Amino acid sequence: MHSLKTDTIGNMKLIESETLELKKSTSEIKEAIISIAAILNKHQHGELFFGIKSNGVVAGQNVTEKTIRDVSKAIADHIEPKIYPHITRVGIDNKACIKVRFKGNDIPYFAYGRAYIRVADEDRQLSAKALEGMFVRKNKDKLRWDIEICKEAKLTDISAQKVKLYLKNAGLKYDTIQNALEKLKLLVDGKLLNAAVFLFARKPQKFFPNARLRCAVFGTTDTTFTIDMQDFEGDIFYLIAKAEEYILKNIHIGMRLEGMRRVDVPEIDKAAFREAIINAFCHRDYREYDSVNIAVFKDRVEIRSPGLLYGGLTIKAITTKMVSERRNELIAELLHRVHFIEKWGRGIKLILSKEPDAEFSEVGTKFITTFKRKSYYEGKKVGEKVVEGSEKKLGEKLGEKLGENERRIIDFVVKNKFVTIPELSKLLGISTTAVENNLAKLKAKGILKRIGPAKGGYWEVVKK
Repeated sequence: MHSLKTDTIGNMKLIESETLELKKSTSEIKEAIISIAAILNKHQHGELFFGIKSNGVVAGQNVTEKTIRDVSKAIADHIEPKIYPHITRVGIDNKACIKVRFKGNDIPYFAYGRAYIRVADEDRQLSAKALEGMFVRKNKDKLRWDIEICKEAKLTDISAQKVKLYLKNAGLKYDTIQNALEKLKLLVDGKLLNAAVFLFARKPQKFFPNARLRCAVFGTTDTTFTIDMQDFEGDIFYLIAKAEEYILKNIHIGMRLEGMRRVDVPEIDKAAFREAIINAFCHRDYREYDSVNIAVFKDRVEIRSPGLLYGGLTIKAITTKMVSERRNELIAELLHRVHFIEKWGRGIKLILSKEPDAEFSEVGTKFITTFKRKSYYEGKKVGEKVVEGSEKKLGEKLGEKLGENERRIIDFVVKNKFVTIPELSKLLGISTTAVENNLAKLKAKGILKRIGPAKGGYWEVVKK
């Protein structure tokens, strides 16, 4: 809209700001259009005057109907998405000027094909990361994986048992699967959302190949020597439980006495790595085909989640401020209802309170939480490298002269007390019969003890 009607503005000096731009004349139309786009991207509204210098001195300019039309056309031709400003002829200090009043919420706006942002009274080009963040915020709901409809899934794919267990833990009553899912906002027009399938389907992997957890144990501080590798498929609660179980199975467990009761003490705090596991599944990018990965190294445990930090967050922001941006808001809300996560983003704070040396990083397209293994650093002296591993020290403490295969069995049992005879056979490169013979020797020497049955039990090294 534009008009040649003249409005009179009193004797007031205008000052440029984040929402006001001044131009000496329409000869600066290109710079003016950039300023309009920059202001819109920052505040979604603003004003611009032609005929006033940047210092606020009114210069005035010739204003005709053609001048107004030219300004309107230039804005229409060079700003995307389109805006419809209000353009008028105004009189300031008895001089003719042009006032452009504009607004728009369809950010980001581009001027001459580029995006700008207003900072104080300057227009700066948006970085690629800032522009990406703006698009993400604009399309937040459109881009959310968890609230998309899973077209292939039907109510018959949902496990009533899983839904009942969830409702029980959430303190809710169950009547039918459909009513339960509607209460949890997991149905739209009778169709299942992705979140419903991932949480409650009998086999979520049938619909999502990345409903998977990949775990591995490495014998050194890198990936050159693999001791164990396992994949798990299933719903989010099953995968979280398996991830927690796998870490506990493959790190060292100490003990302390509380009165007459023995309490297991993992070398990495259980609450800390559990929180990191839940965060990995809750905030991961499910559009990425990759799975959540657990990597147990000799010196550390890494929990790797597909997808970088969401909503413009940085490592510094999540570790110094209690802030959270949820990529999967519905999944996060459902986990919160059964007390898996804190609603207000206190997860990182909890991790650091339990494990102050925990580290967070973004590598490639993954977010990684790293916990140091205390057993590795026990052999470390100030200013020196690790001179001996905990397994070697253990062998010395046992006070026995062991054969090569016996010593290596002890090493593997220390790393993984659930290791099986077939696994030891593969790791040692000897037959299962030879493994059984060596195990018998170790048991006869009182060095190794079997706790529980052949299936489901574990090995224990007796420290003399």
